[in-house]
Amino acid sequence: MDSKKKKEALIQFGKRLTQVRRAKKLSYRKLATLCDVDHSDIKKFEKGEVNITIATLMDLSIGLKVHPKELLNFDAEFLKEE
Repeated sequence: MDSKKKKEALIQFGKRLTQVRRAKKLSYRKLATLCDVDHSDIKKFEKGEVNITIATLMDLSIGLKVHPKELLNFDAEFLKEE
């Protein structure tokens, strides 16, 4: 996957994470407490600035009380070949 598509994947993941966090009515700090991930890192994930590890994905899922696939359920139109 080229760097443009990787960046778009991070942005789409971040948007999805934001949606789920807000639906649960959680602040960055509250989610950070629930999943033991620094609140500043959560902000970076939501902005698509930082790549996320599978371990962190699992931590976020536990904190949000959702299956990890819920966080990966985002628009992936950018993956289609041009």
